[in-house]
Amino acid sequence: MSSPPKIRRYIPADRDATLAIWLEASRVGHGFLGEAELQKQKALVRDHYLDASETWLALDGDTPLGFIGLLDAFIGGLFVARRPTARIGRQLVEHAATLKGALEVEVYAANREALGFYARCGFVESGRRPRDDEGRALEIVQLRREH
Repeated sequence: MSSPPKIRRYIPADRDATLAIWLEASRVGHGFLGEAELQKQKALVRDHYLDASETWLALDGDTPLGFIGLLDAFIGGLFVARRPTARIGRQLVEHAATLKGALEVEVYAANREALGFYARCGFVESGRRPRDDEGRALEIVQLRREH
């Protein structure tokens, strides 16, 4: 990719490529959940979250490289393809900040790569929860970035 990615709104025709990126990235960042749970979550992403959130895609030509899903100023998900992507995640976060100002996100404490990424993007810890949204004993780190 020689030029910056194009960022545009998600459309239903993007569903399959977006889900493929989600699953690939989730197997790396959320592999501790197990394949059965990831498949269950994939169905929720497909059937609910992609349409319920304000989702933006980064593309190289017509090829999706990653996406960010926003619920107001909360990052519901940020997923980037594992192939070389030239700071796609950061570009999606900056796009979201331009749209929303201050941003919040929650990350599994076990996902050290994501915690490091968000710290490099200027997020700071604002709290912790001992359980995830499903009630599992998986610690969640709450992060915030001022605009």
